[in-house]
Amino acid sequence: MGSSDGPLYLGFDLSTQQLKAIVVGSDLKSVAQAKVDFDGDFGSKYGINKGVHVRDETGEVYAPVALWLESLNLVLDRLAAVMPVAMDRIKGISGSGQQHGSVWWSAEAEALLAGLDPDRPLVDQLGKALAREWAPNWQDHSTQAECDAFDAALGGREKLAESTGSGAHHRFTGTQIMRIKRVEPDVYAKTARISLVSSWLASVLMGTIAPLDVSDVCGMNLWDMPSQQYNQTLLELTAGKDGAAELRKKLGDVRMDGGGSMGAVSPYFVKRHGFSPECQVVPFTGDNPATILALPLRPLDAIVSLGTSTTFLMNTPKYRPDGAYHFFNHPTTAGHYMFMLCYKNGGLAREKVRDELPKPEGGATGWENFNKAVLDTPPLDVAKEGDRAKLGLYFYLRETVPNIRAGTWRFDSEADGSDLQETSGWAKEKDPRIIVESQALSMRLRSQNLVDSPRDGLPAQPRRIYLVGGGSLNPAIARVIGDVLGGADGVYKLDVGGNACALGGAYKAVWAVERRDGETFDDLIGARWTEEGFIEKVDDGFRDGVYQKYGRVLGAFEEMEHRLLAQEAQS
Repeated sequence: MGSSDGPLYLGFDLSTQQLKAIVVGSDLKSVAQAKVDFDGDFGSKYGINKGVHVRDETGEVYAPVALWLESLNLVLDRLAAVMPVAMDRIKGISGSGQQHGSVWWSAEAEALLAGLDPDRPLVDQLGKALAREWAPNWQDHSTQAECDAFDAALGGREKLAESTGSGAHHRFTGTQIMRIKRVEPDVYAKTARISLVSSWLASVLMGTIAPLDVSDVCGMNLWDMPSQQYNQTLLELTAGKDGAAELRKKLGDVRMDGGGSMGAVSPYFVKRHGFSPECQVVPFTGDNPATILALPLRPLDAIVSLGTSTTFLMNTPKYRPDGAYHFFNHPTTAGHYMFMLCYKNGGLAREKVRDELPKPEGGATGWENFNKAVLDTPPLDVAKEGDRAKLGLYFYLRETVPNIRAGTWRFDSEADGSDLQETSGWAKEKDPRIIVESQALSMRLRSQNLVDSPRDGLPAQPRRIYLVGGGSLNPAIARVIGDVLGGADGVYKLDVGGNACALGGAYKAVWAVERRDGETFDDLIGARWTEEGFIEKVDDGFRDGVYQKYGRVLGAFEEMEHRLLAQEAQS
């Protein structure tokens, strides 16, 4: 049944700067979309910049929850104005929220949510439902003391990662709760429930407080992944030994099934915005898990986001945590995980290298110059037997993976990775290839234990690699990604028009409502999703011989990082 006459599904994405809504049919084709830009629509009213307030003296970054309430009414008004059919055709709603942020409900929240007056906007009715009017944003970095405590609580950062899927991070909800309890004890005391941004939006739509999601809960540093329950020691750390049970109650239960219905949409939205009373609210998840649902991403597939920063995402059945990266429960597939690497030095670092090149001649752009330098340089700049392999790190910002200070370092080694030596440098024209290789080698190093052979006779590697973000348009970068990371079925540019998180939510709603008993997300969505218009093959990926060259220097690349970390520890 096509989207012209069948049921429709709504996906939201509540990000830092926008609230997006997209409607798709059972065939996954887009029917309508709308958005609210927080600065453009409400910037002067709320005094925000890029969706948030920043308090430099403390490192706090936060958003007014009232802004989101106003935006929800507005985005639905805008959606109704562009919908080609009535809103009552929508049968299911899901979506995503910026990860790690929290919304603090008062004891009055449940009654206020249940008794909403459809003649009045949400913002006029839910002020007293909030114990705290601000939600911490993922950019917040006010929790260093709490991070230190979390990393120490179980016997070190690696032990914390083994339990929770990640080392301690400023933005993670557990450290945020611990700090707010310390600096705003009155707020903590009057808080009845704590939602994540994703479950908060689901709660407003349902008219009752929704449970946390199986995947999004992993962004808290409180959820024990091996046992799939809250970690008692970490609850006690966050709220005190006597307060752990109270915190557990404030967090509520976790919904372990990413599909199905949590309940019908609130009568408020039926009467005010025209939804059907039968429309079901499906579990919402975090923005990163929602991204891997927009493809859908199958096991052994990887997404490389080449924006200002760089992100590497994989769907994997293997749980092999490390303090340098993140594991989350997969948002729809029990027993699978989402593996995520986040790098600060991405597109901006490549631009710095581009700008250091000699000025191009004949009207060529800086990127044409950069790309020519990449493609004119052989892998690792090894042109003939006896040439030494070139390796570098180009950190214009302090990096998180690994945690090394800003700086540029150049090393070389034998082609087999032996005899690693720091070097005084090389011609600037070599740097474009070496920086792209460096970024890809870091991803390969950290994901190598998660990949298997996609086909008999091939070395372990991703099956497909999907590129998103500004760098995905660059053929030279695509070539190096394929050289280093492989990709047995090729490297593809993925374009979902900046709507990946909202689309992932909409697809999740389709699966949750229409699935048959035991039917997985991959089975249902994979059968309906068409590549046409979304992906384009931009590189062949795996090249026999070239891929193995990079494998031989992985140990040298890791040793380069270790030496620099050791230097920093001594300084």
